[in-house]
Order: sequence, then C-alpha cells, then structure tokens
Amino acid sequence: MNPIDRRAFVRTTAAALGGLASHPRTAQGGWKTWRVNGPRVNQHLTELSRFGANPQGGVSRVAFSQADVDGRGFALDLMRQAGLDARIDPVGNLVGTRGGSRAGALPILFGSHIDSVPEGGNYDGDVGSLGAIEVAQTLAERGYRNRHPLQVMIWCDEESGLTGSRGFIGDLPEDEVRRPGRDGIPLADKLRRIGGDPDRIAEARHAPGSVAAYVELHIEQGGMLDEKSLQIGIVEGIVGIHHYDVTIKGFANHAGTTPMDRRRNAMLAAAELVLAVDRIVKSVPGRQVGTVGRLLVKPGAPNVIPGQVDLTVELRDLSSEKIESLWTRIHAEGQEIARRYDTTLEYVLQHVNAPALSDPAMRAVIVDAVRGLGLSSQAMPSGAGHDAQDLARICPMGMIFVPSVKGISHSPLELTRPEDVANGANVLLQTILRLDQR
Repeated sequence: MNPIDRRAFVRTTAAALGGLASHPRTAQGGWKTWRVNGPRVNQHLTELSRFGANPQGGVSRVAFSQADVDGRGFALDLMRQAGLDARIDPVGNLVGTRGGSRAGALPILFGSHIDSVPEGGNYDGDVGSLGAIEVAQTLAERGYRNRHPLQVMIWCDEESGLTGSRGFIGDLPEDEVRRPGRDGIPLADKLRRIGGDPDRIAEARHAPGSVAAYVELHIEQGGMLDEKSLQIGIVEGIVGIHHYDVTIKGFANHAGTTPMDRRRNAMLAAAELVLAVDRIVKSVPGRQVGTVGRLLVKPGAPNVIPGQVDLTVELRDLSSEKIESLWTRIHAEGQEIARRYDTTLEYVLQHVNAPALSDPAMRAVIVDAVRGLGLSSQAMPSGAGHDAQDLARICPMGMIFVPSVKGISHSPLELTRPEDVANGANVLLQTILRLDQR
C-alpha cells in the first residue's frame, strides 16, 4: 500500500469507526510481529470439549444444561488467568474486561459462544471464544497498554435464540423472559441458574453508539474455504432469513376407493412446490439458498389420500429484496400448482431475520491484518446466524472465518485444523491491535 493509499485508508477507517479514538502509533514497537500461542489455544479447546462430551466424539453442551454451567466455569477461570476482570452480566453473558488507558474511550468487544446444539461439535463458537481469551492472554504477556477498554464476550444461549446478544442490545422482551419455554421452564429461571439476574436485564442493555466495535472469530460452518484451500474468510455480512409456514389443503379420502382422476391430493401439490422452490432459487445468479426442511402430512395413514400438508420454506440471502422477490415467484407458482391439483395454498411469514452487513472499514482492518500475516483469504457471506448480527445493530461489526473441514458443522464430525485455529486467533489479535491503535 503506497503512502497516499495508507492515508486514505486511515481516514476511511476513522470515519466509519467514529467511536474509536484516533491516536498516533504506539511507542510499543514491533506489535505487528506478535502471535498467539497456538498450542495453548488448541489445548484449551480440547479441555473445553470435556464438558458435555458425547459418545459420538462431539459435545452436547446445550445452553443452561449442567454441561453449559460447567463449561462456563472453565471459561471464567481462563478469563481470570488471562488477567481479565471477569463477571456474569444480568442476561448471562460472560464478560472479561481489560481496562483502557484513555479516559472516555469506547470499548472494543470480541468473542463468541460456547453453548452447542445437541450432538454438536467441538469448534462452533468455541474457536472464537477461546481465541478471544487467547488474544487477551497474549496482550497480558506482552505487557500491552490498550487505549480502549477491551472486553472478551462469551454470549449466553446463542444456539436457541441469540439470547445473550439480544439482551445486550435491549432486544429481549419481558414476556419472553417470564413465559415458560418449550420445556415448561421460564427463561428467567434458566438465567438464574447460570448466574444471570432477570430482574436486572435492563442494566445489560447497550445503546447504539456505546460500543466502538465488535469482532467475532468463527468457523465457517460451510465448505468454501476448505475446498479452495484458503486460510481466512472475511465476512461481508450475515444473511437475512425469511421463514414461511405453508399449508396446502386438499381432501382426505379412502386410498382404495377414490379414482385417480377424482383425488384432491395435497401431497402431490406439496411435492411440486418443493421442486419449484429448488428450481426458482437456482434460477437467479447469486449465493442465495432456499430450503424446504419440514413436511407434515395429514392424516399420515398409508391407506388415506393426504388431505393436508404443512411445510416450511426458508430463504436466505444478504439482500432482503432478493428474498422477497424469490418468495413472490414461489408463491405465484405455488398458487398455480394448488389450482392444478384442486387444492388451496395459504402461508404465514413466521419469522424474519434482517441481513446484517459487516462494516466496510472493519473489513478493511481485517484485510490489513490478514495481509500482515501473509495468509490467503477471500470475502464471503455467512449463511448461518451469529451473535454478530445483533451487535451490528449498535456498532461497527466484523467477522473472521476459519475453514471447516469438508464443510461439516453442527455434527460430532465438525473439525477445524489446529493451524487454522491459530491463524484465526492471530488475525483476531492483529485486528484488535489495529483497532486499538487508531
């Protein structure tokens, strides 16, 4: 990068990250050569995998379970060993703070989660969480004096609802906290079990502009980096998700006595709709995806013509407009299919996650860190949801991906190689240093 480009880069970054203090270069020379202790962070991953270990070789550390409680205790101990002031906030997040030297500087946050899906793997969330603690440990060992407060965040209950990050930004409604969940237990009781305080949730809320930046290291959970032998993914944004519940109604009748030309078979219409979703989503250039993941056939007897099928359609893309355009086409074709089989089609837009784009200046800082480390990379979207999508609503957000072997995730077969874990933690370290220096 020539001097003119570098000056422009610094101005762009400072403008976009308005909450970050602008400073001359630190007198602590040589920080660009600093690296994390790769064997140590990988050893910590192995140790964390004991909590909720399952016979398949993965982990079942579901949020609020005893395995989660024990794993969180392990992470708190690591935070303290790294010199962080560790605590549990009212919504159950683990917060490890390293105080800053500049009065009034906004905090820089980085971290992930350690809860898992049932029969999940040992890397989803864990790499980013323990990688963040390793960054703090490295800074402590180097005697680094950070300008901004640095906060390592391990978010509560990412997998089943982004509970901790939503509480952090003030998007955890009181009725959700108090009402019984699917297991009959209110979220409030679960938060108390892990050291949270549901009566003080309002104190966990952070307003827009109260955080300088958030960076999350995470495994890709897809196969793009592994297939291309790339070391780092620089996340452009987290896709939006539209979830539609579709009901197709025909008429249930005797399978042996109803002639083929007099049937109102809801299953036939549903089958064509499934194929239409796949075809329509593929027909448009881009990286959008569409999935029919659930079919419920009623009455579900082998000798009864299906009278009703309930199914889900899920569409994901970085553009809400593209998602809506795809659904318009799917719905129109679905109505035609329904008429052809003398059935009806109705739907409800059950859930919407808006796309969360990463901040361009944050991406530029990550790119600079990657280049400084001599690693290969490419820009890419995140097809999965992350706590970062909530943080993007209150501050500049950036994400760093490392490869998932064969693209496998949410499985005991989930694997990220030790060298890729170390690479990701080094990119996180160098990104945090660059953000703190600006």
